[in-house]
Amino acid sequence: MRAPAHAPAAVLRLHDLTIGYDRHPAVHHVDLEVQAGELLAIVGPNGAGKSTLLKALAGVLAPMGGRVERADAKARIGYLPQQADIDRSFPVSVLDTVAMGLWHEVGAWRPLGRARLDRCRAALAEVGLAGFEQRTLDTLSGGQFQRVLFARLMLRDAPLILLDEPFAAVDEPTAHHLFDRVAAWHREGRTVIVVLHDLDLVRRQFPRTLLLARELIALGPTAEVLVPANLQRASGLVEAFDEHAEPCEAPTVPAGAVHGPAHTPVQGHAHVHGTGYASHAGHRH
Repeated sequence: MRAPAHAPAAVLRLHDLTIGYDRHPAVHHVDLEVQAGELLAIVGPNGAGKSTLLKALAGVLAPMGGRVERADAKARIGYLPQQADIDRSFPVSVLDTVAMGLWHEVGAWRPLGRARLDRCRAALAEVGLAGFEQRTLDTLSGGQFQRVLFARLMLRDAPLILLDEPFAAVDEPTAHHLFDRVAAWHREGRTVIVVLHDLDLVRRQFPRTLLLARELIALGPTAEVLVPANLQRASGLVEAFDEHAEPCEAPTVPAGAVHGPAHTPVQGHAHVHGTGYASHAGHRH
């Protein structure tokens, strides 16, 4: 008799997570478990808190309440923010930018050596930028710059990859090329979480989806999440946030949190008990 297959291990767990800026919550009270090797899309209206949530998963933004647990706290994370969050004015070369993906091997000051430089050139060739090594970032188009960032992520060799709108502001051929790299990461068994606004792409390519509207609206198989009722509710919640809502009370977090303090009241949203409605404060993110 064949032994039952073991369920994949969870690489990320969020417990009652609230995150935001200047004590204004952008995302609140999220519980989530992400399995190893999963390909997960995060979607939601503008202002839903998608980028904010990804920053918390990457460890860039500390929780206001709740906690993020990683199965292996020492494992590398490959995080790609939106292009708008990256300063391209500094005159650094394409090759040097890609080589930053190898800092986990060599540190900031050791020379790369011929073998590692060859790996950088190979990564650039894989994303279609052979011969661009000495170009500076400010001379690149948006699509070319995104290819550079993907090449750097390839060298990062991380088991968990977080991408924030990776296909925005790039031409269609570049988007297809970059998605092929995302699919390859998934085939390699890496866990890939992607913030997207293209719901058609999500329906075609992503088996599981999280729908966010400053709170978790739905999580599960994409076809079950992206239904009209869920999308309408998400849109309504984001549009109805209230800057003058009372503080939100939540249970204290158990001892042993990996990130963030125990829950404290946070300004800016108030639940209406029995309806599932919440109003939210703060800037739209």
